[in-house]
Amino acid sequence: MTKSQQTATRKLVLSALFIAIGLLLPFLTGQIREIGNKLLPMHIPVLLCGLVCGWQYGGAVGFIVPLLRSLLFGMPMLYPNAIAMAFELCAYGLISGLIYYLFKNQNVIAVYASLITAMLVGRIIWGIAEIVLLKIDGGGFTAKMFMTGAFINAVPGIIVQLILIPAIMSALNASGVLVYRRR
Repeated sequence: MTKSQQTATRKLVLSALFIAIGLLLPFLTGQIREIGNKLLPMHIPVLLCGLVCGWQYGGAVGFIVPLLRSLLFGMPMLYPNAIAMAFELCAYGLISGLIYYLFKNQNVIAVYASLITAMLVGRIIWGIAEIVLLKIDGGGFTAKMFMTGAFINAVPGIIVQLILIPAIMSALNASGVLVYRRR
């Protein structure tokens, strides 16, 4: 097996692990929607996948996790929540991996820049998806609903992500486990 085949296989296996974590982590919130909306447990493995495996894998994992979780466990509800989240988390994985890759020095500054950019873009994508999905259903999506769902309710989860993910990336970097490097 060539080095590039080994790397691709490793990224695929890690992506499967991130999918499994994304499916199981929300059980820590007891499947209680209000707590899950605040702590955002599915976001963490998707953001990590983008950073560790790259934008292609992060985007795919982000799209798969909410849809698969909805089909397997009934939460989040498929329409409109899981569908809108699929686009949001796809953007998270894609943007976090792409921005991280673009940094010459992949350090904690690159991690924070990737996370913050991915979080902002992902939330905008989520808002657009909600507008489209709710318009199809004849409902509406207001600016207040967007601000509440994307930012106000999400503050605890955003804080957890901004503390936990750089710490995990630093540990992975120190241990030499990181798969996705620009070098």
